Amino acid sequence: MSPPYAVAAALSTLSILLTLVSSHYSSSSSDYPPSLQASPEFAEWRSAHATYYAAADPRDAVGGACGYGDLVKGGYGMATVGLSETLFERGQICGACFELRCVDDNRWCIPGTSIIVTATNFCAPNYGFTSDGGGHCNPPNKHFVLPIESFEKIAIWKAGNMPVQYRRIKCRKEGGIRFTVTGSGIFISVLISNVAGHGDIVAVKVKGSRTGWLPMGRNWGQIWHVNALLQNQPLSFEVTSSDGKTLTSYNVAPKDWTFGQTFEGKQFET
Repeated sequence: MSPPYAVAAALSTLSILLTLVSSHYSSSSSDYPPSLQASPEFAEWRSAHATYYAAADPRDAVGGACGYGDLVKGGYGMATVGLSETLFERGQICGACFELRCVDDNRWCIPGTSIIVTATNFCAPNYGFTSDGGGHCNPPNKHFVLPIESFEKIAIWKAGNMPVQYRRIKCRKEGGIRFTVTGSGIFISVLISNVAGHGDIVAVKVKGSRTGWLPMGRNWGQIWHVNALLQNQPLSFEVTSSDGKTLTSYNVAPKDWTFGQTFEGKQFET
């Protein structure tokens, strides 16, 4: 079977640097502490399919539909995945972690292996093909598109459109939640990244030393925005994950913060 390079075209926003980066994967799900797998919500294995994309031109910028930018510099490496429309939830799922394992194919599966990946991108539907005839990411398909470096942890690359099983799993991240502040004037945009626990953020508030708590709107992916004059005052952030837990990081950005800087706050416990 020919390698499914056509799938890469569906990920129009995604390209990868030709950099050797080790993926975060486990040889089995038992490598994750039992406490991270105890939630019934995360325990059920579900059926899906997975394909891969190869490394693109190294001059291309690394990006994705979640807004994380350079995935290597952001600490995600190749342990990432693009999700079909059925799974993507219009970007809310960005930052969630999944465990995947290859099933039902003794010829191509690598027995006893699984990988842990973070949702960082969107695999757009291709309605020029039917959902069972080449439109891998068309609804209602549950489909994962992996970097080849991660795909080859669980299956031989010749496998093509590979049956897999997946489940949500809590994210383990080093360091605290990162807040990257961009914008201009009164338009403040903040990328929320490196989130442990459930990983996906559903609400964000920001507070200056001269303001109350201001709700931020989701711009796209995990980029949040607000119109407010917040310069020349330290910034605090309140983030709520999809499990309803809220974490507050006070005075994350100093009074003299500037656009383009990244600040580190507290982290959800796992």
